[in-house]
Amino acid sequence: MDKFRMMFQFLQSNQESFMNGICGIMALAAAQLYSGFEFSCLCLPDYNYAYGIGVLVVPPVWFFMLGFVLNNNVSMLAEEWRRPLGKRVKDPTVLRYMFCSISQRSLIAPIVWISVTLMDGKSFLCAYSLNLDARRFTGPDFSFEKVNMSGEDVTRMLAKIPCKDIYDGGHIVAREAATRYLRCVSQAFGWVFLLLITLTAFLVRAIRPCFTQAAFLKTKYWSHYIDIERKMFDETCTEHAKSFAKVCIQHDEDKKLSDEDKLLGIRAQDDMNRVLWNWHACKPPLSLRRDGPDGDTSDELVNGGVHYVQMKEMAEYYSTV
Repeated sequence: MDKFRMMFQFLQSNQESFMNGICGIMALAAAQLYSGFEFSCLCLPDYNYAYGIGVLVVPPVWFFMLGFVLNNNVSMLAEEWRRPLGKRVKDPTVLRYMFCSISQRSLIAPIVWISVTLMDGKSFLCAYSLNLDARRFTGPDFSFEKVNMSGEDVTRMLAKIPCKDIYDGGHIVAREAATRYLRCVSQAFGWVFLLLITLTAFLVRAIRPCFTQAAFLKTKYWSHYIDIERKMFDETCTEHAKSFAKVCIQHDEDKKLSDEDKLLGIRAQDDMNRVLWNWHACKPPLSLRRDGPDGDTSDELVNGGVHYVQMKEMAEYYSTV
């Protein structure tokens, strides 16, 4: 239990660790769900392909959407994208970084599902049994006309290859040989898929810092800032709500309560609603200024002579109350 508690505390330490933990859990859930899933091909010419491809494609789409649902940054991204401009300019690169980060984490579980499905080969066998060249598994002089089989009969026979119990064409096409062939092709596609995914991830990790490291650090910093700002705003609202409730409950007492100092001068419902609306509609600019003793703006030399203007703090938010 101590190990699980330490792991849970580590995942809760920051948003990135928490989302990485969620992605790992979803990847394990995808593998476990497939292992517990009983695949049964319909063995009908009109439905084999749709069912086999559906099992390969539909669950990854569901896992991808679930990854967006479980990611807390989705609401933050939508809020930042749709918020009024106010005094703070929107940075498209930050929004793009947030969206790419969410998408990358949401793709882990679908990749696991597709890889496991292709390695197993059942859905591929069901989907492409009709496309099998039956002459690969018969003699060179064999002809279906000699055994009085029409094209429809051959199609129905091939559709039954995934179903061991009802397959009746063993005297023409060996089911074991056809099954092994299609599963080998499926596993080959699975390894190619994993190779492409791994190569893409390697290129992104290795090449991106060589060209866009500065821009990447900028977008990463401001995306973290938006997340932290939202959390601190929620914590401030929670603390204010607790103090407001405590003062309202004990308002009959004549003595001054210590929690009144935490109300920040906001003592009415309309005032609080106005503050919340102003925060949403007109966020302060991300520009901090600090005045000197005489009211003049002072410059400081930092890191060997690089001038950083310490500007007056403009990010303080004043309500209209």
